[in-house]
Amino acid sequence: MTDNRRRSSTSGRMGGRVARQALRAAPIPEDERAVQPGQASGRYQPLTESEVLRIHQAALEALEQIGIANAIPSCQELVTGAGGSMTEEGRLLFPRSLVEDVVASAARDIVLPGQDSRYDMHLTGSRTYFGTAGAAVYIVDTEKREYRDSMLQDLYNAARIVDSMEHIHFFQRSMVPRDVEDPREMDFNTCYASIAGTTKHVGTSFVAPDHAHEAIDMLEIVAGGEKKWRERPFVSCSCCHVVPPLRFAEDACRVLEVCVNRGMPILLLAAGQAGATSPAALAGAVVQETAEVLAGLVYVNLLSPGHPAIFGTWPFVSDLRTGAMSGGSGEQAVLMAACGQMGRYYDLPTGIAAGMADSKLPDAQSGYEKAYTNVLAGHSGANLIYESAGMHASLLGCCLESYVIDNDMLGAINRTIRGIEVNEDTLSLEAMREVCLDGPSHYLGHDQTMALMQRDYVYPDLGDRNSPKDWNEAGRPDLVEQARYRVKQLLSTARPQHIPADVDSQIRERFPVKLRTFPKYANTSICRSKPATMTC
Repeated sequence: MTDNRRRSSTSGRMGGRVARQALRAAPIPEDERAVQPGQASGRYQPLTESEVLRIHQAALEALEQIGIANAIPSCQELVTGAGGSMTEEGRLLFPRSLVEDVVASAARDIVLPGQDSRYDMHLTGSRTYFGTAGAAVYIVDTEKREYRDSMLQDLYNAARIVDSMEHIHFFQRSMVPRDVEDPREMDFNTCYASIAGTTKHVGTSFVAPDHAHEAIDMLEIVAGGEKKWRERPFVSCSCCHVVPPLRFAEDACRVLEVCVNRGMPILLLAAGQAGATSPAALAGAVVQETAEVLAGLVYVNLLSPGHPAIFGTWPFVSDLRTGAMSGGSGEQAVLMAACGQMGRYYDLPTGIAAGMADSKLPDAQSGYEKAYTNVLAGHSGANLIYESAGMHASLLGCCLESYVIDNDMLGAINRTIRGIEVNEDTLSLEAMREVCLDGPSHYLGHDQTMALMQRDYVYPDLGDRNSPKDWNEAGRPDLVEQARYRVKQLLSTARPQHIPADVDSQIRERFPVKLRTFPKYANTSICRSKPATMTC
């Protein structure tokens, strides 16, 4: 009888393993996956309620008494017409009541569309999405372990990779194409390469108003006309409307006005560096960037009440020993989380930055720096986490392999944001009765286990969970090597076709498109370069 029971138990384990493997291989509907884009966050709050109020009051005081320098005439006219004033020193003051009124009436519950509606992002409450950003001037070569200038093709390739990454929800320009020297052509081609590479929402930027006009002309063609573009603006402008401390950036303000007038959502970005262009005290850095973004919010809403604008407080951190930026520091992590919390206090669509590793390569340092900065940002309640994948050297370098590695990380972080559901089913008392009183004394193969296998659990795409024995027998796979192969595999496919050929031809005839139309990697090279543990 003991032998029969042992055979039955062994058979049950084998049967459960086979069933689990079959279930894991079967596709699961997107709406039933363990993590979803836009999960509610906000469980990490580095500031107390009273501290949030003190920062808010200090920001209002800064705007009312110190003000913002270098306002362009149209901005001065708008703000003074609404009750603001100019000092003898030329600083624009914002009365407390004006700021509070604008915050109360500003756009909430906005949608940032993708070209494909599956990727629309609903910035409601504390729903959180992870994406890219940055202005890296180098691309990381993981084979040679060196940096080279970033090119337009690299930007396009990055957009294509992100388009396939489940846990990277939007693509903002992550590098500067250094092979396009003319600023106008660079701005246009940055926008074009991004929307050509992905159907997810795209963020870009412009250095001059006419550059914005030209890019939006192109976007209206892709959208099918001005009306359709305004209904679904699938590109937003990352606008550094201030030059900290507390000065408007004049050219950026002119760009802001163009984008608002032409229906493009605006990320109001204030990016002081603690100890350099914002106070070294972390609370002071939050106060200054909050004040600067609130000034931008007033500006936008006086131009066009209710225009979609994102509260983009991005205070960065200096290594005070050298003055260099430290994107992967613990101070950076808590500082951005505090800014996410401020955005939730105002109940505004909020974007912060994380994942800006100081590490130069996708290594252990990169892993821990990206993990804790993204975890704190993701749990802060911010809607958009920019720069969360692919970035190194405090935003100087972009690594294509890191996109696929970081996608695994973000999937796991999204699972922590989802948290633990507690209800009658998940308390599992009935499952305990079935297993402990009448069953095999384990949950392998149990109905609840099978039902939750893919609906409650997230599995890495590249990360290795094998035992040392299985890992050794598989050829001791290396994460970066496998990521390198995955990048080549993704880029070996045909050029994306979501922009119809006739529309693309029209754009190429009218605008200075520099991007090639063929993929960087040829199919024939892929299998020859694959790791031994991967199949073609």
